[in-house]
Amino acid sequence: MECTIKWAGPDGMAFLAETGSGHLIAMDGAPEGGGHNLAPRPMETVLAGAGACTAYDVVLILKRGRQDVRGCTVKLEAERAETDPKVFTKILFRFTVTGRQLKPDAVERAIHLSAEKYCSASIMLGKTAEIAHEWEIVEAD
Repeated sequence: MECTIKWAGPDGMAFLAETGSGHLIAMDGAPEGGGHNLAPRPMETVLAGAGACTAYDVVLILKRGRQDVRGCTVKLEAERAETDPKVFTKILFRFTVTGRQLKPDAVERAIHLSAEKYCSASIMLGKTAEIAHEWEIVEAD
């Protein structure tokens, strides 16, 4: 896996990442740090990556378990250290899984497997942060 990051120039703190798969991600700093608030902060993209990684796992595990999953939303709430390096110290993953007649034990198992075995991003963040999970099931129309 590889990624190339390019600074957008001398008038700010914007960066453009090109991933090994050829996709682009823009990032920018806060105005108080010299940025122009034109894109997510780098640490926001780390948090978003962890959320997408675990949501991917949960949906895949439920589909493989023949659950009729129709949607999966993960809201992450994170706290960071007060001093540098300002690592994440707490992260709460709140899942809303939508489907038809989803089995609660299957949803709980999928979240547990992602958290403990499959989601590289959240497992890595768990080295510095206290990780917690909450979940609910919403019946699809």
